Amino acid sequence: MARYTGPKTKIARKFGEAIYGEDKSFEKRNYPPGQHGNNRRRGKKSEYAIQLMEKQKAKYTYGILEKQFRNLFKKATSADGITGEVLLQLCESRLDNVVYRMGLSPSRSGARQLVSHRHITVNGRLTNIASYSLKAGDVVAVREKSKSLKAINNSLENTSAIYEWITFNNDTKTGTFVSVPLRIQIPEKINEQFIVELYSK
Repeated sequence: MARYTGPKTKIARKFGEAIYGEDKSFEKRNYPPGQHGNNRRRGKKSEYAIQLMEKQKAKYTYGILEKQFRNLFKKATSADGITGEVLLQLCESRLDNVVYRMGLSPSRSGARQLVSHRHITVNGRLTNIASYSLKAGDVVAVREKSKSLKAINNSLENTSAIYEWITFNNDTKTGTFVSVPLRIQIPEKINEQFIVELYSK
């Protein structure tokens, strides 16, 4: 399973946002990386550079590599609706992302690991494909044998986020992907139009 395994704080500093979640190192140095740190003069970015950076931010945020991301864009292009919004909706519909949104893991990479290690079921069936695309009404749950996992319980104790398109029962550790979220419901600070413009060149 291909995924980014490099330094995460450095990437977060590059975008000026804690895109991987809470990060104490980022809070201490929330300026771009480099020898001269915050004092370095940075010229005006070109239109292409801005578009590329937005695409990279989306890829790193959702933990998707280039080939997968390009395939998602092609899928979004052929679907009904605004391409940029559909692209983000496809990212949000991934199983690893929904497991993360439900609070079963404090990070998407952790959620991906839960899925790949066969701790998660979809509609009662074990699913170990992190990129599995959920449909409205799909039921996501923690496998019975895995409900006592310390990592899952610790994460649930420390999460307070509620999303309108997902329901979750803490007692049964079962949730439902109620519907594909609207753009206004997706909290990520991503300008999807820049991504569409970049791929459309």
